[in-house]
Formats: sequence, C-alpha cells, structure tokens
Amino acid sequence: AMRWNELEGEACSLARTVGVIGDRWTLLILRDCFLKVRRFEDFQARLGVSRAILADRLEKLTRNRVLAKAAYQQRPVRYEYRLTDKGLALHPVIMAMVHWGDEHLAGEAGRPVLHRHLSCGCQFDPVMVCSECREEVSPRQVQVLVGPGGVDPHHLPPGGERSA
Repeated sequence: AMRWNELEGEACSLARTVGVIGDRWTLLILRDCFLKVRRFEDFQARLGVSRAILADRLEKLTRNRVLAKAAYQQRPVRYEYRLTDKGLALHPVIMAMVHWGDEHLAGEAGRPVLHRHLSCGCQFDPVMVCSECREEVSPRQVQVLVGPGGVDPHHLPPGGERSA
C-alpha cells in the first residue's frame, strides 16, 4: 500500500509528483513563484501561512531542486527563491489547474485572472496537444501502456494510481 510520506519512491510518476508538490501550500507557493514572488516575507504576507509551514515547503521545493535559494542580502543574510528549469517545467501543470478552476469554479463573476500570450498578444486557454502530431488530446484518445520503469497501470495495488 502507498504511504503518504513515501510517495517519492513509488513506481508511479503521478505519485512521485504528488510527493513533491501535492499539498495546498506547495501549490500556492508555486502559483506565487510564477507570479514572480521570491521572498519569504512576501510569500507569508500573500498566503497567510505559518512561518514553520512555509519554511518546510520552501525547503522541500529547494531540496527537490524545484526552487533555487539565492542570497539577496548579506547582513543579515536573506534569501529569495527562484524557479529552476525543473520548477519552470511545472508551468503546464499549474496552468492546467488554473484552467480547470476557471472552467468549473469561477462562478458568475468569471475568471479571476486572464492569460495573454506575449508572442501573439491573444488571451488563451491552455490545451494539451500530442508532441508528435500537434493535435489536441482528450482523455478518451489516450491509451496507457507499461513504460520501461513501470508496472501495468491497470493492476496497481490498492491505493495506487488508476487511469481515467
């Protein structure tokens, strides 16, 4: 059976990802990172999270190389947190979650923020496309196969990942 504090070692990419970024504070920290928030005090002021929880989540993201810690002041030493390439690769994940919230939870007032593509100037919605043919991909157009480092996703133990 999967154990919450041991997900990072599972033979399941979703479980390993959840082990790194799968709690509400971490996701909100990542959201703020993409909004260019970098300093501990700024995260705390925006999120209202306790110092201990924030320090724990920032340490975990740094240990997992999602964020890099860099001193911006020497006396006293103060740090800021910047997304690494590994952290920047989470952008599609965060955008997909934002889009889901926009579609299903925004309410009558509408979306709280809009996203504009700087290259073309248009507002956009994130979509998943096939890396080979560039066609949009929906859940019903995907077949899950066993990968070289995995197990049959249809025969995972109780509590394991299931396909849609």
